[in-house]
Formats: sequence, structure tokens, C-alpha cells
Amino acid sequence: MLQLLDNATLFDGAAVSLRRSVLIDGTTIAEISTAGATTPPGAVRFDLEGRRLVPGFVDIQVNGGGGALFNNDPSVSALRQIADAHVQFGTTSLLPTLISDDYAVMRAAIAAVRQAIDEAVPGIVGIHLEGPFLSETRKGAHDASKFRKLDAEGLEILTSLGDDAVALVTLAPENTPPAQIAELREAGVIVFAGHTAATYEQCVEAEAAGLHGYTHLFNAMTPFGSRDPGVVGRAIESSSTVFGIIADGHHVHPASVRVAVRGKFRGGAILVTDAMSTVGAAEPWFELGGERIEVQDGVLRNAAGSLAGSHLTMIDAVRNAVDFSDITWDEAVRMATTYPSAAIGLRKHTGEIRVGGVADLVEMDGEIGIVRVWRRGVLTHNTASGWT
Repeated sequence: MLQLLDNATLFDGAAVSLRRSVLIDGTTIAEISTAGATTPPGAVRFDLEGRRLVPGFVDIQVNGGGGALFNNDPSVSALRQIADAHVQFGTTSLLPTLISDDYAVMRAAIAAVRQAIDEAVPGIVGIHLEGPFLSETRKGAHDASKFRKLDAEGLEILTSLGDDAVALVTLAPENTPPAQIAELREAGVIVFAGHTAATYEQCVEAEAAGLHGYTHLFNAMTPFGSRDPGVVGRAIESSSTVFGIIADGHHVHPASVRVAVRGKFRGGAILVTDAMSTVGAAEPWFELGGERIEVQDGVLRNAAGSLAGSHLTMIDAVRNAVDFSDITWDEAVRMATTYPSAAIGLRKHTGEIRVGGVADLVEMDGEIGIVRVWRRGVLTHNTASGWT
């Protein structure tokens, strides 16, 4: 099927161009040209009326959506449900995220992701294993009874997904020898630090061994201090690592988001949602490990009042990044597209708009709202007219 997306303000991941036209052939971008070109025979034409066309969003931390929580249901059907819930908010590629659990659940989750990738389930590009190799003193909403030290079986599990998919693990560097971090990196696993009580020095040592990033900056890690920079200080300072940040105004104060983004090198700050099953779902609550988690004033909390994942969508994260950080809309979009794509090695496949690339596209209005979404060339979400 041919589709012509005409008269767009095109942001291709690098620059903004006015009055552009994008031709989709099946799942691929076939041509980018000046607006107003003749519609090819048999093509469906969409008039974007000057609205913004940007790459599909890439979210590297998604626990659930559409009523499905990956920990509760590590299956292909749940992965489809999660991906389909988030695509309406512009996310066309994601890492389903499993928080700390038993090895048997981790194996089931990896097997489900492996099957989903083999079956080309739209949106699923790998897995994020957030634990269980974490610090009990920075456990957050994780079940500390699941925590353990990384052993031979854990290394085997973490490296079992396969070379054609992304495997990302969040661990506590103070509990993981640099030699193990190096072994994971040599096997192709991307290593992030999170839920950690590590010192600044331990982070530096872990980075030298292959640590590539920091999970949900500020949350569940040692804070920045004048005499002890901690994990937060190193995450912002480091010129070789990236960090994810939850820009919902609850997990991180807007001023802290602004300081972190300004302090990091361009491309080092990545928007994540840390979304739970309530995103795109009718029910404002779910259960995790027998505990009820509810949406309260737009944020998820457990019975003790602690934050437990988020109710954030990626389009809201982009909008918030503009408001919180005083950055341009296209830079905020980069934080949700090109930067995460590059961080997990997907740059050849997603995160930008180019001829020959995958047709993952989001049409936005001037208020940074979703108009239409194409995932692998399929129009999955449409709030506008304009079929011609």
C-alpha cells in the first residue's frame, strides 16, 4: 500500500524542513520530497496542513499498558497489548520492562520477547530487565525478597535473548564486580545503573568496565551532594553515559529536570515513561506482588504512599520536557526518538525519518498533541480528517 503524507513540517531527527512530503511504501519510507508532488496511482494521500511529522517515539522503560503488566503476564499476548496501548501516544518502539522477579519469571519474559521478535510483533524491540541485582537500601517499589547477587545462572539468563534484539539490564554497581559488567557488555548486553547506593567512585569504575547509562535519574539512587556527588552527580557529569528521566512532575521536580538536561551533553538525556498497566487502560489500579497500586492525582502510589512506576505517556513526557527544561520542541522530540534509539543501538532502524527507513511516524499539532501515528507503515491512530 502506498501512502503520501503531504504538506508536512518535517523533523527527520536532525533538522526541521517546511513543506515536505513523505511517501510510504508498505513498511518503508520510499521517498521524501517537496510538498505538492503528484500523488502516485493507487496511493492514499493525507494532507498534514503544515503540521509536524516526527519519528515514532522510542521508550526504553515500559512495565505495562492497556491493562497488562509484564511481570504479571510475561507472554506474547501481553506484549501486543502493551505495545498497542502505547502506540496511541506516539510510542512505536519499546523495551518491555520486567522489574525484579525470580529467575523462572525472567526466563519466561525473555522467551516471550524472543517469540514476539520472531513473529515481528509491532513495537517490541527487546527487553529491559530492571533487577533483581539491585540494592535493598534503594529498592523503591521493588520486592526486595527477589534481590540477589549476579551469579553464573543470572549471567546466562541475561545473555540469552539473541544478537538481533536489545537486552538492557539495570543493576546496582556496588553489588556487581566490574568484571561481570565487562562480561555482560562483551556479550552485547547494555548495562545501566539503578536502584543503587553506589558511590561516585564506584560509578566511575563501573563505567570503565562498560556501564552505559543510568535508570530513571534521581529516583532510587544516591543523591547529589557538595562533598559526595553520588550516582546523580556522576550520571549528569559523565561524558560517556546516558540517563533516563521520568518527566511527569512527580518523580522529578521540574527544576531538577531542567538542571539535569542543561548539565548533560546533548544526546545524553533520554525521556522514559516507566509506565505501568494503567496507561491506556480503563482501570486506574493494578496489583503487583499482591499489593494494590492506584492512580492518585495522575501518579501511581502503593498503600504506603510510595511512587510505584508511572502513569505517564511519551507524548506527555515530550510536552513536559519543553515546559520543564526550556528547550525547543524538536530537542524534546530528540529525547524521545534519536537519543534513545542511538543509546540502545537501533539507529539504523528507528528514531529518524529517512529514505529506506522504517515508516514509524508521528503527526503532531502545534500544541504537541497526537494527530496520527504510523507504526511500520500502518496507520494505527487517527484523530484527524484529511484522507484524500
